[in-house]
Formats: sequence, C-alpha cells, structure tokens
Amino acid sequence: MTTSRHVAFAIAAHPDDIEFMMGGTLLLLGRAGHELHYMNIANGSCGTATHTKEEIICIRGEEARAAAEVLGAIHHPPFVDDIDIFYEKELLAKVAALVREVQPSIMLVPSPQDYMEDHANAARLAVTAAFCREMRNFPTDPSRDPVSGNVTLYHALPYGLRDGLRRRIVPEYYVDISDVLATKREALAKHRSQKKWLDESQGLDAYLAIMGEMSAEVGRMSGRFGYAEGWRRHSHLGLSDLEADPLASTLGGRVLINEDYRRSLDHPVAKE
Repeated sequence: MTTSRHVAFAIAAHPDDIEFMMGGTLLLLGRAGHELHYMNIANGSCGTATHTKEEIICIRGEEARAAAEVLGAIHHPPFVDDIDIFYEKELLAKVAALVREVQPSIMLVPSPQDYMEDHANAARLAVTAAFCREMRNFPTDPSRDPVSGNVTLYHALPYGLRDGLRRRIVPEYYVDISDVLATKREALAKHRSQKKWLDESQGLDAYLAIMGEMSAEVGRMSGRFGYAEGWRRHSHLGLSDLEADPLASTLGGRVLINEDYRRSLDHPVAKE
C-alpha cells in the first residue's frame, strides 16, 4: 500500500475529547504540513446540568467548531447523542463514509481502554471504519466509493491516563507538545459550557488545569519532555505497510519511543 497524501483525521467521542488528549499532536502535524480533520461522533447532548437538550447541542456544536478553527482543522458534524455511541452497523456506515471521504494517512483515535464506554466504542468504530475503507461490498451512509492507500492509526491515552479498572496505560510514543500547549489550551477554552460546568463543580479553573496536569504527567512519564501526549500504534494489518509509522517520521525529534513498550509487544498477553 502506498499514499502520497498527508492528511490527519482526529476522531473522538465528545466535544472537548480531542482538545484534552490529542490536540497538541494534531497541531504539530498541521505545522508539519498535514491537512487536518476533526470529528466528535456524539454531539455533547448530556454535558449540562441546566440547559435543554436542544440548547446544549447547539452550544457545544458552536464550541467544537471554534476549537477546530483554533487547531486549524476542518470540522465534521457529529452523528448521535451522548451515550448513543454503540458499535453497530448503522453508525459504522456513517463513520466509514467519512473516512472514505477524508482519506487520511494518519488517524488519531481514542484509547480502546477507557473509563467511559462512549470513548471505547468510538475507538472501535474508528478502527473498523478504517479497515473497511477498501471494501467495495461494505455499504456506507452516504454511499462513498472505496479508497486505497496506507492509513496508520494511533490510539491516544485515556482521560485520566488509566483504564476502567484503574490500571495505568503506558504509551509507545511520547510526543513533546510543550511549545504548542498554549494553543492546545486556547482550543480547549473554546468549550466554555464545559469549563463553566466543571469549574463550578470541581473548583476554580479546574477544566484547563486538568488538561495541563495530565500533559505534565505524561511529560514526566517520558523522562524528557515538560508536556507530552502519549500514543499507541494500532496493528498495520489491513491498514498499512508493516513499517509505516508516519507520526514518528513526520515529527522526528519531538517523538520519544518507549523501548520498554516495544519489547513488551513480544510478550504473551495476560488474560483478564
């Protein structure tokens, strides 16, 4: 498989998920010349204690579009309400149609292990949508012709940096986002409804502080960077050439490989 396009597509569950866990890396890929695309599968309908469903969907849609503009990304509208992200064929057909339309060479997607099912299901949908991109007999909604070429998927760390059983998720790649942290913070701050909601319930400026603290923690995990985002590369099978690793090749010295993680890939996986 080969491709000459340089397109990065960030797919997450809810408005602000990209900004929390993926935004710095997306900014760096944009600076390196990638065309950027941005989509939340759900519309943020449950992210309020005061607004009606219709009001908060409108508010959060406007916030997501503003955040995507800060990141320099093309915004794609969501498909479903919060808590309606299920791994099922109708929703998969919609996500797959968009993957065929965008034709990304890099996909930034959620962690398959997370505290929230919407996040984990978004990861599964994104992976299968990429896998189906070349399948002529898989119908998408709307109908899109199959596409070919390498696409490499990278899973972000989960919110909170742990899975639903409280286990620390260790990344394969650390990406230094220190000099784009301010822009990442600016993009996250566009989600004013969520900042207000969480600041009032969790303390002064908690919303932006949580993002900074997680980025600093990943930086400490790296042992090298002040602020970082962490990633794990998905299997190449059905997606790309064996050695395709465009995140590392594009960002170069901003990426630190976790060699312990690489060595662990050859160890048997322990049963749950």
